[in-house]
Amino acid sequence: MSLPTTEQRNPASYKIDTKSTLEILEIINKEDEKVPLAVRKMIPTIASLVDDVVVSFKKGGRLFYIGAGTSGRLGVLDASECPPTFGVSPSMVQGLIAGGLPALTSAIEAAEDNAESGIIELKSRGFTKDDVLVGITASGQAPYVLGAMMYAQGLGAKVGAISCNEESKVFNHADHKIYLAVEPEIITGSTRMKSGTAQKLVLNMITTTAMIRIGKVYNNLMVDLMPLNAKLVDRAKRLIKEITDCSEDQAEELYVQSGGNVKVAVLMSMLQVSCSKAKELLDNNEGSINKVLDQKQK
Repeated sequence: MSLPTTEQRNPASYKIDTKSTLEILEIINKEDEKVPLAVRKMIPTIASLVDDVVVSFKKGGRLFYIGAGTSGRLGVLDASECPPTFGVSPSMVQGLIAGGLPALTSAIEAAEDNAESGIIELKSRGFTKDDVLVGITASGQAPYVLGAMMYAQGLGAKVGAISCNEESKVFNHADHKIYLAVEPEIITGSTRMKSGTAQKLVLNMITTTAMIRIGKVYNNLMVDLMPLNAKLVDRAKRLIKEITDCSEDQAEELYVQSGGNVKVAVLMSMLQVSCSKAKELLDNNEGSINKVLDQKQK
């Protein structure tokens, strides 16, 4: 029986321990060039998964990532960036990792071998058929991930799988099979490298595209950001100024009047409406500036 790709040796890195610093870096960089190409091949499948996520979001569902080790950390990372970037509730995109929070900073390798713990995690968060689960596992064998995926499928939920092994077990329990053919790692079995990089690119694509589709972006601007620090407050004001072509003083005033809500501030200026009216228009148009403006033009 042949070894899975993630456990095979990479001929390009034979005798890497005898190479100079520059040579090692060049080998790593050359291998990393394969990552975006592997992701590109999966874009149609990623698109199908994103469409299911959008459907879920629009009916109040959530997106869950589940993984172990590096894969789990990447899921938690992507999920944690959604609230400040897109102004959504932390519950809308959630990352589950084998071993829980301690596994974010310390390796808890045996945690991935417990199939029941993944199911328990989903149950504790009230996972339903209206949610979407994405299993992330470079090897595709982690029982923690497999158990959760089988549970989600049993409920009738949409399930995606991201793996770097073509014969991955997780693909047997997924509606969307994202196989990232990045080939063996330069350090045999170290899937934090190409495999992890490829997974992160896909996670970026899933959440970013889904958020764009539900109106969290206007043009290419982050209009639903949460201004929680000085940098983001400044960015919010710049966005208001840029979109409405107003002065800095006007942007400041709109920012205050809207309670720091960029989309509300933009509509207040563009349509010359009150804060409450701008909020009402957004509520009636799925939070989309474009939909509000299109409706006004009809």
